[in-house]
Amino acid sequence: MTSAILPDAATTNWVDRHAPPRLRPWLKLGRFDRPAGIWLLMLPGWQGIALAAAEQGRWPNPWLLLAVFVGAALMRAAGCAFNDIVDRDFDAQVARTALRPIPAGLITIKQAWLFLVGCSLVSLLILLTLGWVAIGLGVLSLGLVAGYPFMKRITWWPQAWLGLTFNWGALLGYAAAVGHLSWSAALLYASGIFWTLGYDTIYAIQDIEDDALAGIKSSTRRLGDRVQVGVAGFYLASFCFVVAAGWVGNIGPLFLPLAALFALHLSRQAAAVRLDDGSGALKLFKSNAVAGLIVFAGLVAGLWKPGVSF
Repeated sequence: MTSAILPDAATTNWVDRHAPPRLRPWLKLGRFDRPAGIWLLMLPGWQGIALAAAEQGRWPNPWLLLAVFVGAALMRAAGCAFNDIVDRDFDAQVARTALRPIPAGLITIKQAWLFLVGCSLVSLLILLTLGWVAIGLGVLSLGLVAGYPFMKRITWWPQAWLGLTFNWGALLGYAAAVGHLSWSAALLYASGIFWTLGYDTIYAIQDIEDDALAGIKSSTRRLGDRVQVGVAGFYLASFCFVVAAGWVGNIGPLFLPLAALFALHLSRQAAAVRLDDGSGALKLFKSNAVAGLIVFAGLVAGLWKPGVSF
């Protein structure tokens, strides 16, 4: 059976253009053909590292940034595989997901479990280099990862659980940088939760009709015609919490212009949300990689403070 391009993957993605045919189902199982999710899992970790560095008046450790990038890519792949194992029956009923490797019959359940274990073991090796507090946080995150695929069955707010999961890296990155946690890190984590709640509500617009037929719950279905107001509210909360994180962490004034740019980016997304525009929703969702980079850049810029050299 030949591999097919997923409906929500760009037809020019590097997997379909360059990867050997035998590897394509595996790379698609880990969503390596759609890197937006890697960015969205990685960036909270980078933000946590940058926040810790700015509080101490130094540049973020480049090796730590690299470790978080590789770990995020692998754990996102493992999480996607687990999600597809659990959701294989649902995925077969949704047009956007029916061609994923498991429901399409390209990869068996046993093979998917082996892929998941392999990615997780390499991620564990990286985690073991980050210090005991980070290791403990990494272990705790497994409960969030394991619980996520089931949330759409029991709550209208699985996007909130995804926020708890995807932004755990903010705490882990901060702890890896300084060996402890702080209130500023907790506020950054809260900001990320609402950020994810907003962008994943937008993402779920693509599936709203199929989700209703399959009985899958989502914040998008719950909000209905109020989805634009809901997303705007989530994004406002995210902005308020990230500014509070900067204030509590005594981040320098150069953080504020970039925080304002983050707010502008999010407000333009909220204004553009349309419940009947799935392709537009996907574009808005993908633009959040830029939003996350703006916060990271702002935290790095915030290491400068008047009268302090570095």
